[in-house]
Amino acid sequence: MTIKKTPIGTIAIFGFFLLVMAVTYVLTKPAERPAELEGVLRPDFKLLQPFKLTGHNNTVFDEKRLQEKWSFIFFGYTSCPDVCPATLQVLSSVHKLLVEETDAALSDMQVIFISVDPTRDTIEKLADYVTYFNKDFIGTTADKTEIDKLARQFGAGYFFEEESAAGIYNVSHTSAIFLVDPSGRLVASFSQPHQPATIVSLYKKIRTYLSLD
Repeated sequence: MTIKKTPIGTIAIFGFFLLVMAVTYVLTKPAERPAELEGVLRPDFKLLQPFKLTGHNNTVFDEKRLQEKWSFIFFGYTSCPDVCPATLQVLSSVHKLLVEETDAALSDMQVIFISVDPTRDTIEKLADYVTYFNKDFIGTTADKTEIDKLARQFGAGYFFEEESAAGIYNVSHTSAIFLVDPSGRLVASFSQPHQPATIVSLYKKIRTYLSLD
């Protein structure tokens, strides 16, 4: 009975192949998520599909405007009695804390307010509203169809409550602050209660984590 011997060269090639596979796995394996980011980072990072809004300076705001910037995004409306002004004040504090840390303008971060109430929130009204909280904030809106398509991408729900008088009504809406990375992916969301220092800390951890991912 003849026993065939495997050529040494074949064994070496197979061993090299296994080594390459192991190294590739180590290099491409996602970094382990920090425990403090559980419940903040999304399970999957979702690339946002094309959309088209109008900014408060009457220019187009679309998915291209999210590229190369970290974007804090909040859905609300200017007639909101409590959640919206409180959240925009928090985001203004977040912006201020980050500016103080870097001692410079934030060229790679932006805050975007998306109005879900286009009937009442005109471009002029949005401009006055968002710049009251911070001159660098961006107010946007669109027709209801476009807003609904974008809100679904974020999982941001809202509905109009009954009018208390003609043209007077509240809008129940998601209170989360969403974070989109410079590649245009929805990567995280911050739930209430919103504390500026906590959001800044988590934001910095997210940036570090994604740089290792």
